[in-house]
Amino acid sequence: MIWVRKSLSLKPRSRGFHLIDNEIVNAIPELSQCSVGLLHLFLQHTSASLTINENADPTVRMDMESHFNQFVPERQPYYRHDYEGDDDIPAHIKSSILGVALTIPVEAGRLQMGTWQGIYLGEHRDNGGVRKLIATLQGQ
Repeated sequence: MIWVRKSLSLKPRSRGFHLIDNEIVNAIPELSQCSVGLLHLFLQHTSASLTINENADPTVRMDMESHFNQFVPERQPYYRHDYEGDDDIPAHIKSSILGVALTIPVEAGRLQMGTWQGIYLGEHRDNGGVRKLIATLQGQ
């Protein structure tokens, strides 16, 4: 039985959606020893998110950012939580909509995502800084 827990620090990124698959896989070499299992990812933040989507065409990530900026606009008169700027509460709302956790099957030492799937970090702040991620691998 394999149980591995890793704390990862993701480098600061600009606002938008960013592929982070390679950072995660490179940080967990124990994946290669796992014949079957699950990788659970948990982002320890309330103004960023995790999601899985298209990994090949960067315009998908641009469209995701454009859509969420329209779907959850800044500077709305009904917002009260704006202590850290105009992107404050919209970032929290986007994080709640998309979520901060993913569970991905592992087989034969590889994440079992579809051909065109990639793990996105959704950075919803203009200056989000370093993001902390807990990765837990369970399997055999």
